[in-house]
Amino acid sequence: MSGNPAQPSPGARLCALADIADPGAKGFMFREGEKLFLGFVVRKGGAVRGFLDRCPHTGLPLAPLPDRYLTREADLILCSSHGALFRLADGYCVGGPCAGRSLWPWAVRVEGEAVVAA
Repeated sequence: MSGNPAQPSPGARLCALADIADPGAKGFMFREGEKLFLGFVVRKGGAVRGFLDRCPHTGLPLAPLPDRYLTREADLILCSSHGALFRLADGYCVGGPCAGRSLWPWAVRVEGEAVVAA
């Protein structure tokens, strides 16, 4: 856990796996009082990975519109604020002002046909 009370507890159902395109991404926002937790999940093939929705360069959320985290080719995660590009597999920045840094992971897993917090 991140220490953020708004982060969903391990085992909490986030969505159906079918709700995420392949390849694709889906964002989530949770609120607990005045605390917010923003995260997103990317899917490619059998792999599902979660990341905090926060750019390591600016601290801003990555997507300008709901679920718009990937490039047109759906091969990289894109920060809309300044164009940084991150690998789907591990969130490592391969281009832009935060090159060499990574997105913060958010532990998620697939259970049956659902994506849950891990």
